[in-house]
Amino acid sequence: MKNFKPIQFNFLNKNSTKEKLTSAEMGKLWATYMGNSMSRNVLKYYLKHIEDQDIKNILELALNLSESFVSTIKEIFIAESFPIPVGITEDDVDLDAPRLFFDEFYLHYLKYAGKAGLSIYSIAIPLVTREDVRDFFIYCLNSTVKLLTEVNILLMEKGFLIKPAPIPIPEKVEFIKKQNFFKGFFGNIRPLHALEIAHLYDNIENDVTSKALIIGFSQVAKDKQVRQFFLRGKDITNKHVELCSEQLHKENLPSPIFLDHLVSTSTTTPFSDKLMLSHKIDMFSMKVRSYANALSLNGRLDLAGMYSKFLMDNGLYVEDGTNIMIEHGWFEKPPEAVDRDNLFE
Repeated sequence: MKNFKPIQFNFLNKNSTKEKLTSAEMGKLWATYMGNSMSRNVLKYYLKHIEDQDIKNILELALNLSESFVSTIKEIFIAESFPIPVGITEDDVDLDAPRLFFDEFYLHYLKYAGKAGLSIYSIAIPLVTREDVRDFFIYCLNSTVKLLTEVNILLMEKGFLIKPAPIPIPEKVEFIKKQNFFKGFFGNIRPLHALEIAHLYDNIENDVTSKALIIGFSQVAKDKQVRQFFLRGKDITNKHVELCSEQLHKENLPSPIFLDHLVSTSTTTPFSDKLMLSHKIDMFSMKVRSYANALSLNGRLDLAGMYSKFLMDNGLYVEDGTNIMIEHGWFEKPPEAVDRDNLFE
């Protein structure tokens, strides 16, 4: 890995702190704190079971970034008398538990988790107005982009990455003249266009990593209800990968391969059920955003139907997982508006 230092961030512009946090700033800071409180504990465990020095270096970098994100948000919250979220703590991870994943998986995981971070930070930047909070999210975004660049480089150097296939360069600019551009079920169906290919590839890449992670979680979950929830998630994810891959294979295009073999046979849990359930709810929520993005840039009716089904599958799954979290007292409430109808109750 090339030499890479995270962007230095000088926290708390004194003029900025005179402004109260907006709802958007509270929400995005809270979500970033919760996500990175989990990431730092997962990464600490990965670093206890690592042999490849290149991968170890990039895991350490990712851990340093998560630590810096959490500590900076904590400073902002303290300055605003905002209660520090519990999130995921050291009590939710057993660093001495046996290895659950092999080294290669860590790179795929970093890419998977980094995409989730980007979706939070990129949406936050145009919504936040307080200078120090805006600069913080720019720092988060730029640092994560640099991290993901290094992850991709290392994946390619080690031969772990199947790149999206090239397609022919158009010979000329053309305009669509017929509505059959949208056909997907019957008749003369056009080939996939570049954006459809890109999002099919992206969703498969997310899902094969998600499936490997959920296989590991299902092996070590203590609670039977949580374990069954993970097994259901594995089946959903497997089906989504198969359907997306089928679309690419019809066009003789390659797709990312499953990563199931990167999960060990350990049944000793390194993570609390709370951590693992929170993780999968977060990641299935991220896939809702990813599928919705793919749907918005799609032009074929068959793909639109497929992604609509995926969105329903994931939405119901996230709802059921959230209900399990609530039943166990694990679901931490985000900041919310005043309920004025019940203000005096």
